Amino acid sequence: MSEVSVVMITHNRRDEALRTLEAMTSLPDAAPIVVADNASDDGTADAIATLFPNVSLLRCDRNLGALARNLAVRQIHTPYVAFCDDDTRWQPGALTRAVEVLDTYPGLASVTGRCLVEPDLVEDPITPELRHSPVKGPDWLPGPALLGVMAGLTTFRVAAFRQVGGFSPRMWLGGEEELLAIDLAAHGWWMCWDPGIVIHHAPSRLRDPRRRRQLGIRNTLWTLWLRRPARSAARRTVDVLRSAPRDTATLAAVAEAVRGLPWVLAERRVVPLSVEEGLRSLEDSQRRSTARRYVG
Repeated sequence: MSEVSVVMITHNRRDEALRTLEAMTSLPDAAPIVVADNASDDGTADAIATLFPNVSLLRCDRNLGALARNLAVRQIHTPYVAFCDDDTRWQPGALTRAVEVLDTYPGLASVTGRCLVEPDLVEDPITPELRHSPVKGPDWLPGPALLGVMAGLTTFRVAAFRQVGGFSPRMWLGGEEELLAIDLAAHGWWMCWDPGIVIHHAPSRLRDPRRRRQLGIRNTLWTLWLRRPARSAARRTVDVLRSAPRDTATLAAVAEAVRGLPWVLAERRVVPLSVEEGLRSLEDSQRRSTARRYVG
């Protein structure tokens, strides 16, 4: 496909990355692929170069987290980019559907697909929240309006992605998409969900859930403090900390967040009222969410 490129980041998941690339390069609607290897030391990059010579490979000299996606996007020349994690696989027709949606609706910055978790292909817990999003959008939207996305399930309009600077280099990984989505909305872009775009997720066992939880809490707090009005930020901060286990991982996350306050305050830009109203409409579902529990 000439209108969309696929960007995948990976780190020390050689076998999973190779399985994902085997699937992605075999799609009937296969697209050009850029892989950003985040300084793997398990031979991932060399294996990709040998087995998939038609895949563009970016070898990062350190683990850049989500920032590696920004670097990969600089190398593409298509109007759209679909992000793919090393443990997610877009299903046949999904890329074509994403292009059709973005072509049809020029006010859309992104479209997010439906996630089915392997091996039983049950819906990911976040899916009902996307399907029943309470965010009010314009009548022309082809699906529920979103104010948050999951990168590995989403195709972005490259111009919109670049306009807001892509993923924040401060966030690294773990809920890094939330700030990006809020900034897109603040710039007048819309995002939506489409059940016709299907992605399979085979959650990797090669992860540190405790550290990922720390990053998720830290990044959520930073995003609140960066973009929400003071009262909303304080209210949601209490919600987040109430939902987190009272342990050393949570304490470390809060300490990291507090250490970042100088740059947070320097870069703080409160969102327009229309965006804030949408974010407030999400708060009840976020409090009740089973997909947003800071556990592990």
